[in-house]
Amino acid sequence: MTLMTFVYLIAGLVLLVGGAEVLVRGAAKLAAQFGIPPLVIGLTVVAFGTSAPETAVSVQAAMNGSGDLAIGNVVGSNIANVLLVLGATALIAPLIVSRQLIRMDVPLMIGASLLTFGLAWDGELSKIDGAILFTGIVAYTFFLIRSNRNSLDEPDDEFAAEFGLNEPA
Repeated sequence: MTLMTFVYLIAGLVLLVGGAEVLVRGAAKLAAQFGIPPLVIGLTVVAFGTSAPETAVSVQAAMNGSGDLAIGNVVGSNIANVLLVLGATALIAPLIVSRQLIRMDVPLMIGASLLTFGLAWDGELSKIDGAILFTGIVAYTFFLIRSNRNSLDEPDDEFAAEFGLNEPA
């Protein structure tokens, strides 16, 4: 590995982390100003924002006829997010998990994984399969927004302090 390759790698990682931070903070602050609860922000706006790079790579790969790369990107990203990121975080500090996550979100994630596996069983994910999966994420997002709309009317203190919601206008 040449010195310039190493410099490009470090620069790319720095830009990736910086861009992700700006994207997540900006999206979360914008959503908070519209009164969207922190849970919904975390599970939708931030999740979609942090998935943007994987989405771009997968779309480009699919358009170039490299479906295997697109699937590998999605599966690898999910494995890294669930096992690497969650595991590293739990090593640093214990994670407090809400009952809603255990009762609803984890079974839904397992169900979505099994559905994707079933749809891909024939060796391909067709446009119809993609429409089914896309409809599922849209339905889940609307469900989250609707079910949490009234449960968290006021942002919690940490969230309000983070995004300056208690500051006078």
